[in-house]
Amino acid sequence: MGKMKITLPDGSIREYAKGSTPMDIAKSISEGLARNVISAKFNDTVVETVTPLNEDGALVLYTWNDKEGKKAFWHSSSHIVAQALEELYPGIKLTIGPAIENGFYYDVDFGEHTISEKDFPAIEKKALEIARGKHDFKMRPVSKADALALYKKQGNEFKVELIENLEDGTISFCDHDTFTDLCRGGHIPNTGIVKAIKILNVAGAYWRGDENKPQLTRVYGISFPKQKELTEYLALIEEAKKRDHRKLGKELELFTFSQKVGQGLPLWLPKGAALRERLENFLKKAQKKAGYEMVVTPHIGQKELYVTSGHYEKYGADSFQPIHTPKEDEEFLLKPMNCPHHCEIYNSRPFSYRELPKRYAEFGTVYRYEQSGELHGLTRVRGFTQDDAHIFCTPDQLDEEFKSVIDLSLYVLGSLGFEDFTAQVSVRDLDTPEKYIGTVENWEKAENAIINAAQEKGLDYIIEKGEAAFYGPKLDFMVKDALGRQWQLGTIQVDYNLPERFDLTYKGSDNELHRPVMIHRAPFGSMERFIALLLEHTGGNFPLWLIPEQAIVLPVSEKHEKYAEKVLKSLENDEIRALIDDRNETVGKKIREAEMNKIPFMLIVGENEEASNTISVRRHGGEDLGSISLEQFSDLVTKEINSTLKSF
Repeated sequence: MGKMKITLPDGSIREYAKGSTPMDIAKSISEGLARNVISAKFNDTVVETVTPLNEDGALVLYTWNDKEGKKAFWHSSSHIVAQALEELYPGIKLTIGPAIENGFYYDVDFGEHTISEKDFPAIEKKALEIARGKHDFKMRPVSKADALALYKKQGNEFKVELIENLEDGTISFCDHDTFTDLCRGGHIPNTGIVKAIKILNVAGAYWRGDENKPQLTRVYGISFPKQKELTEYLALIEEAKKRDHRKLGKELELFTFSQKVGQGLPLWLPKGAALRERLENFLKKAQKKAGYEMVVTPHIGQKELYVTSGHYEKYGADSFQPIHTPKEDEEFLLKPMNCPHHCEIYNSRPFSYRELPKRYAEFGTVYRYEQSGELHGLTRVRGFTQDDAHIFCTPDQLDEEFKSVIDLSLYVLGSLGFEDFTAQVSVRDLDTPEKYIGTVENWEKAENAIINAAQEKGLDYIIEKGEAAFYGPKLDFMVKDALGRQWQLGTIQVDYNLPERFDLTYKGSDNELHRPVMIHRAPFGSMERFIALLLEHTGGNFPLWLIPEQAIVLPVSEKHEKYAEKVLKSLENDEIRALIDDRNETVGKKIREAEMNKIPFMLIVGENEEASNTISVRRHGGEDLGSISLEQFSDLVTKEINSTLKSF
C-alpha cells in the first residue's frame, strides 16, 4: 500500500500508509491525544475518526474542547435522543436533528403522542441507557432507491422529501445500536463518550421553517462528557435567568414595551433614558477628542436613495413597506441604515485631499422588520439607535484611521467592564476574486492596514479567510460576558462599494478626482442591544459613572429629614446622582429595597451623623464603610469613577 503525506495544524508533514484513519494518526502522535480525539476534518471536510484517508491532505483533529468537537458531540447526542424517543413513543416520525450553539435539537412529528416537561426525566434515562452501551457510530453509503424505500415503508414523508432533493451517490446513513438515520456525517467514535444528557425544553417548529407546512415538536437538549460539566452548565443557565435583561429592565424601570405601540419598539422610561443619555455623552466626548463631527439625518428617505445604496435590494421585500404620499409615484422608506444619508452629506460639497479625513458621527435611529418570532427584548428589535460614524479618507490614511477607531473601541469596552475579548479579522478568499469589488491593490492595502493595526494594538486576533463582505474587509470585537457567552460588539468595516455607488470623490495632489475609502464603525453596535448585554454582563450593577442613581440617603426617622436634604444638596453640588428615601419605613426595609434596586451606596443619617456632620456608608452587597464626612465620600466616588473610566 502506498504512502500519503498528512499536513498537521502546526505545519509539520508526516507520512502514513494510505488507508490510515484520523484515529490511527492521533495514536501515532500520542496515546493521550487519541483518548481525547472525537472528530476530525480532512481537506476542509468533516470526517469520522475511523474514515480511511487515501490521499495527501491537511488534517485537523478535534477534542471536546474545540468548537467542531462539541458540534460532533452534540450532533451524535441528537441521534441518541432520537433513538430514545422512538423507543418511548412508537410510530413517531423523525425529521432533522442538528447541533446548535449550545447543544442540539430534533424536530419530531409525535402524531398521537404528546410530550411535556414531566416526560423529560424518562427520555434522559433512556438516552443514557443507550449511551452506556458504547455503540459505535458507523456511516454507510446508500442508493437513493434504497433510502426512499426505507422511509416510504416507515411512512415518513419528511425524510422522503429530504432524500428526493439529494443526488444519488451522495446519500448516507448512520447506524448505532438498532438505530439508523439519514445523515451526512460528523460523529464521535461511540455513544459511551456521552456521560450526561439533559432535555432542556420543547417548542413548536414548522417543517423547514415554512408556516404553510406541518407543525412539528422541536425537542432541545444538551449533553456533556462529564456529569460535573452538566451541573455547571445548569447553574449558569439559572444565573442567566436572574440576569435576563428583560427581567432586570423591568425591575430597574429602564424600559418597557406596549402592544399598542407595536412589537419590537421599546419605550425608554426616565431612568433608562437618562442611562442612554450618559452613554451617548460618554461616546460624544471621546468622539470630539478624536476629531468626529456630529450630524443629524431624518428617519425616512426617498426610495431612490436606498436603491442607489443597494439597501432596498437587501431589505426592501422583507422590511417595512414604502410610505406613499399624496403625490403620485413618490415613495419614502423608513431608514434601515444611516450610511446612505452620510454619503449624501459628504456629497454636499467638493473636498480636497487636504481636508480629509472627514468623520461624520450620528446616534441615528433605524428600522428593520424582524419576524415576530425573532424579536427578543432589546437584543432583537424593529427600531434601534446606532452609534454610527462614517470616515471618508484617502487610501494612504486608512492605516492611521483604523488604529484610531480601534483605540476608541478599546476605550469603550474597557470603561464598561468588558475586559475579555478577541478580535476577528475578515479578509477575502483569494480563490474567488470575482466575489469582491474594488482593485486588488486597494484590498491589499485595506487588509494590511487592519492586520497591522490589530498587531500594533496588541489585540488577540484571528484571521478568517473568505469572511469579508463583498465591499471590503472588517474587524469585529468578540466579547465574553460574565457568564462566558460570546457576543459580537463593535464592528469596523472598510467599504469600497458605497463611494462607488454614490460617486464620491476628492481632488488629489495631482489635481485629479479620486475615490475616497469609507470606514463604517459603531463601538456600541446599537444602544438597545448594548444596554441589554451590559445589563446581563453586570447583572444590573452598572459601572458607578453610568448607573442612574449612585447613592440613596436613608434618614433613620422623620426628624432627620432636614439633615438628609442638606446631605442631598451637598452630593448634588459634587455632581453625585442621589435621592432620598423619606418613606415612613424601617431603615432595614429601606436598605433591602435599595439593594434590590442595585444602588451602589446607601447613606444612613440619624442623630449621631447629624451631630458630627457625617454619613454612615454601606455599599451595595453589604460592606459597611463606617461614618465618614461628605467630603471623604465625594472623594471615594470620584476615585472609583476614575479607576473605572479608561483614559482616552
